[in-house]
Amino acid sequence: MLLGLALLYVGAVLSLNGLWLMGHIEDREIAVINIFVGGITLCVALFLAFGPGADAGSIKGAALTLLFTFTYLWVAINRYNGADGRGLGWFSLFVSITVVPVAIDTLGSAQSTWDVWFGLCWAAWAVLWFMFWLLLVRKMPIAKLTGAVATLEGVFTGWLPGYLLLDGVLS
Repeated sequence: MLLGLALLYVGAVLSLNGLWLMGHIEDREIAVINIFVGGITLCVALFLAFGPGADAGSIKGAALTLLFTFTYLWVAINRYNGADGRGLGWFSLFVSITVVPVAIDTLGSAQSTWDVWFGLCWAAWAVLWFMFWLLLVRKMPIAKLTGAVATLEGVFTGWLPGYLLLDGVLS
């Protein structure tokens, strides 16, 4: 259920960040959802790492969840501190490289449709974080493309699977 909770709001923040990159939401307003989802994923990660029954698998889940948490909080902070985003861009490259083997491992050990879907989600997130590196560090003019990808990924890698997990359709 924690994965469903986290993914539902990851879907919201990715979709809204995508709309923001496409110019449909103002800079200062986008911080609200990033702080909220950063807080939710932080709570999920802390529970996974330190809650009852924490083990190597849940701690790995916490570490990977914190990659999202830190990204969202950094986006929010940058909306207020006037930073140009290069630091976030370099962090995005680190995350992109980090999650490639997660995608490969998840796909390689997949035993269900959900496992395959989740492995493809990791691959999609790696691409999106790489696009943020291209946008923020390399200064490539891909804000609208990155926004469109983020919006689509928000729906198909966050909101939809999160809702289906919470509804009990996926397990």
